[in-house]
Amino acid sequence: MGDKRYSIVQDGGVTTPKGFKAGGLHCGLKKTDRHDLGVIVCDVPAAAAAVYTTNLFQAAPLQVTREALGQGGVLRAVIVNSGNANACTGEQGEADARTMQANMAEALGVGKEHVAVASTGVIGELLKMDRVTSGIEKLPARLRGDVQGSDDFCQAILTTDLVKKVSCVTLTVDGQQVTIAGAAKGSGMIHPNMATMLGFVTTDARIGAPLLQEVLREVTNVSFNMITVDGDTSTNDMLVAMASGLAENSELTRSHPDFAAFVDGLRHVCAELAKAIARDGEGATKLIETTVTGAASDEAAQAIAKTIIGSSLVKSAVFGADANWGRIIAAVGRAGQPINVGTVDIRLGDILVLDQSRPIPFDEEIALEYLKGDTVGINVNLNMGSGQATAWGCDLTYDYVRINAAYRT
Repeated sequence: MGDKRYSIVQDGGVTTPKGFKAGGLHCGLKKTDRHDLGVIVCDVPAAAAAVYTTNLFQAAPLQVTREALGQGGVLRAVIVNSGNANACTGEQGEADARTMQANMAEALGVGKEHVAVASTGVIGELLKMDRVTSGIEKLPARLRGDVQGSDDFCQAILTTDLVKKVSCVTLTVDGQQVTIAGAAKGSGMIHPNMATMLGFVTTDARIGAPLLQEVLREVTNVSFNMITVDGDTSTNDMLVAMASGLAENSELTRSHPDFAAFVDGLRHVCAELAKAIARDGEGATKLIETTVTGAASDEAAQAIAKTIIGSSLVKSAVFGADANWGRIIAAVGRAGQPINVGTVDIRLGDILVLDQSRPIPFDEEIALEYLKGDTVGINVNLNMGSGQATAWGCDLTYDYVRINAAYRT
């Protein structure tokens, strides 16, 4: 990517960009007392964009959000609940999502077409709308423009996640400081085809909704769409971006001299959130980062990298700290992409284990120690072309089965 054109804000959150407040509370959808209802609100009409799951069974909130964004690409708020996905719930589920939208709009004094809705949790159960409605009435009083507001929102969107996921950067556009921040949830049912998670991006950059939509999709393809935990694509996945424009830069266009810096910053935020999801995969103990270079194209490299991190055998080997490169080469070969079977190099971190498709001696003890670390790099060079890509995943552990065997209980 070259020199970074942004600065990381260590204690930033979705409320750091100008014009945004957020909050969360427990309304009773979860059995624990953890927050389960949250909202992000923009002080002004924000240019907005979203990308959605490719699963054909799309949850009711996605339908409502699509309609809202289709009426001009403007949002004032996004309301989110956890503990219940409101998916596969028929006409009642759609009515409930619309009620959430209308109630949040009324509580904030904005048009309902300017409110997006998202849900996450168990599929196939109706929302307890009395609890949701009561919670929405209390949310405006919980709105804060500081880090606490961002933290409360982050807690409200978690399901089996163990940690909150947040990222924030600043950069300069037209001499003005622009901030980009994001929050996400995701731990299981992770195999994005945009995008197996819920993600929310806020920025105070001035950018039109159509261009924001284009950039969001482009960045998604190299961040959220490059992670996998278990190969399952959810019914509720959605990434929403809101731009307040309050940084007062001249409107970003592709020819703007600072446009590339904005894209770099957005890419960093989304990639950090994506990696955090992979690292927090259900039962995971290790983050796997797979980089493929020398491919026939970037698209081929993406497909191969995701095949490697999606392999249950590769994931199991990493969990067991087994330097079994045979599982990696097998994944490369079944990815359905052009391969020269005589020119593949594989490294575990810096340890070369395959050179020009030939096994070479390596120190098994050193490899064992490397694989015991909490981040494992798998580097594959096909030595064919200039295509390259990086994908992120996690190991497959006993706890993954335990967690998912008892998900509803």
